Amino acid sequence: MAAVVAVILAGGSGTRFWPLSRSARPKQCLSLDGGPSLLRRTVERLRGLVSADALLVVTGRPMEAAVRAELPELDASQILVEPSGRNTAPSIAWAVARLAPGAPTEGVGDRVVIVLPSDHHIEDEAAFQAALRTAVDAAARLDGLVTLGLSPTRPETGFGYLEIGGPVPGFAGASVRRVAAFREKPDALTAAAYLSGGAHLWNAGMFVFRASVFWAELSAHLPRTAAALAGAGPSISEAQWLQTDAISVDYGVMERCQSIFTVPCAFGWSDVGSWAGAEGLLPVVEGGRGRAGSVRAVQSTGNVVWAPGRDLSLVGLHDTVVIDVGDAVLVMSKTEGEAMRQLLARLQVEAPDLT
Repeated sequence: MAAVVAVILAGGSGTRFWPLSRSARPKQCLSLDGGPSLLRRTVERLRGLVSADALLVVTGRPMEAAVRAELPELDASQILVEPSGRNTAPSIAWAVARLAPGAPTEGVGDRVVIVLPSDHHIEDEAAFQAALRTAVDAAARLDGLVTLGLSPTRPETGFGYLEIGGPVPGFAGASVRRVAAFREKPDALTAAAYLSGGAHLWNAGMFVFRASVFWAELSAHLPRTAAALAGAGPSISEAQWLQTDAISVDYGVMERCQSIFTVPCAFGWSDVGSWAGAEGLLPVVEGGRGRAGSVRAVQSTGNVVWAPGRDLSLVGLHDTVVIDVGDAVLVMSKTEGEAMRQLLARLQVEAPDLT
């Protein structure tokens, strides 16, 4: 297998997991089921594929201490700390420039880069590793960018989709397919059609590519970012960082690239994007799922609760999120997760110490 390096994106603050997730204690450093954190599990899934010294984690200043504490085995230079949040394109570009210093020129075409978010839940890790190995093989052999495409399990309107093209010759069982098009977050009717049609996959933000191929695409579509980060060191100034484009790698590079491939996957995936989205990871309690000292529920169903060490009583409550972390309590309808951004914006003004 080609020489493989990896980038783990750990810069998000997990706002939709407030009040448990805070800027200095982000979602990826938390455990929802009592086991290792989401970030730790992401690193462990790469064992056997990527050596410990071929791994970089990209994070932000507010969560730097939490990330370093979670991964004490990494050298200090393996954690890249962004001066400010500018989305995933510059994050990945900086890491690629560090992992493969020759990427802006030539000579590193055989180094394959795996890019993974740090806050996903994966049930079948053996199937996940098998899919990654196929993607690494594809990236090593094809002049294009490869993404893991997840088989949709519901008509989800909050994800982007990949429209599947034809199979790529040379890979057994149509295990690698061309991507005909990226489709943005659809409405409910379109999402239902995607689910029933079988020609679309979820875009889960997990990418694999040769460093030189990625850099060529970056230079073509985001030349300012490529110029700013070519040869970047293990730390970067705010002025240099602000020369990059504040854009996601999906919009900035992937959707503009003419050679995109996907490995269709099904390994029990969740982006754990909100309290409602984490419901399946939590144990069953009276009236729903969650963790608490005890839960008593009367005429209450479908709730998500989090109050370790506390006694909760629910009466006539349905499809509601109840979170108690001591200094803050959240009570919210499960369907209103997107409104969390409005709440956080208000808290940053009125009670910044809670964010």
